[in-house]
Amino acid sequence: MSSPIYLDYAASTPTDSKVVDVMCGHLAMDGVFANPASRGHAYGWQAEEAVEAARVEVAKTLNADAREIIWTSGATESDNLAIKGLLERGKRLGRTHLITSSIEHKAILDTFGWMEKQGFSATYLVPDSQGVVSAQAVADAIRPDTLVASIMQVNNELGSISDIEAIAQVCRERGVLSHTDAAQSYGKLPIDVRAMGVDLLSLSGHKIYGPKGVGALYVRRSEGLSLEPQMHGGGHEMGMRSGTLPTHQIVGLSAAAKLMHDQMEGETQRIRALRQRFTSHLAQIPGVLLTSSAEVCIPQIVNVAFAGVDGETLLLALSELAISTGSACNSTSVEPSHVLRGIGLSTQMAEGSLRFSFGRYTTVAEIDQGAIHLSQVLGRLRQ
Repeated sequence: MSSPIYLDYAASTPTDSKVVDVMCGHLAMDGVFANPASRGHAYGWQAEEAVEAARVEVAKTLNADAREIIWTSGATESDNLAIKGLLERGKRLGRTHLITSSIEHKAILDTFGWMEKQGFSATYLVPDSQGVVSAQAVADAIRPDTLVASIMQVNNELGSISDIEAIAQVCRERGVLSHTDAAQSYGKLPIDVRAMGVDLLSLSGHKIYGPKGVGALYVRRSEGLSLEPQMHGGGHEMGMRSGTLPTHQIVGLSAAAKLMHDQMEGETQRIRALRQRFTSHLAQIPGVLLTSSAEVCIPQIVNVAFAGVDGETLLLALSELAISTGSACNSTSVEPSHVLRGIGLSTQMAEGSLRFSFGRYTTVAEIDQGAIHLSQVLGRLRQ
C-alpha cells in the first residue's frame, strides 16, 4: 500500500534535507556539538558563534535586532513566555486586563485562562464570519487597565489573516502592548516587526521545514521591554529563558527560516495555483462549504465543511489522505472546533469540517488524486 498523500502541512512540515545537513554538522564529535555556554574552550566558542549567527539570520527575516530574538522550544512556549512573562509588570502598573480573540490557538487561550486565575480579567473578541479580527474591535475593547492584546496573524484552522500592523498601531496609541502568534504566518507572509510595530511575536521551527522542539520569541528591545522568565536556572537568553541551548535545532531553525524567506514569493504563487485547482475540484462536489475565503486567507490552508457527514468519520474513511479536522494541538478533543463555532458555523457543520493544507512538496498530481478520492468517499458515505 502506498503512503497517503500528505496534506497536513499546517500541523507540521517535514524537515528540508538542506536543513538536515546543516543540523548534522552540529551533533557529532567532528562537528560543532558543544554547549554554547561553555566559554572556557574553543568547542564552546564555536557553538556560541553558531547560535549567535543563527540569531542574526532569524532577526534579518523579521527586520529585528538580533538581541530581540529569544530562543524557545516552540511557539507554544513563546506564547506562554510572552503573556505569563508580563504578569509582574501588569500587577506593578495596575494593568490587569488582557485582550485576545475567541479563535486563538489553545496555547494562547489556555495561557489567558491561567492568567485569569492569577487575578487578571480577559476580553475574548468575536471575529467576523471569515475569521478576521479587526483593529476596531481591539480598540473598542481597550480599557485604562489593559496590559496586552494578543491576536494571531494567521489562524491555524482557517488561514484567515488579521491586520496585525493596524492592531499594533491601535495598541501603541493607547499604551497597550501587542503580541501576535505568527506560527502560521512566518515564512508565508512578509513580516517586518519595525513596520508592524508589534511588541512580541512567536514563531516555530517545525512549521517552516525546520526541526520540532525549537522556536523563538521576538521581544521589542527599543521599549526596554523585559519578561519574567518562566524557566529558571542560569539566566540564559538575556535573563528571560534559562536552559542549555540546542545548537543543532537552532541552526536548523535558522537555515529553514532563510530558505522560507528566500523562496517565499515563488512558493506562494505556486501554492496559490494549487489551492485554486483544489477548490475548483471541490466546486464540483455537492454539499461542500468552503469556510476559508481566498480573499482573506493564506493559500496554504483550506478549511472545508461537508454537509451530511461527520468529520471524524470522513477523516477515517479518507485512507489515501493525511489531513486533520483542525489544530493538531487539540486533536484529543471530541468537541467541534472552537474556531469554526467562533465564526458562526453550526455544530453540525463544524463537526463535518476538515482542514487541507499544502506545502513545499505538494504536487498537482496529488491535488487531483486527493480530490478524486474525496469525491468518491463522500459519495459512499452519503449513500
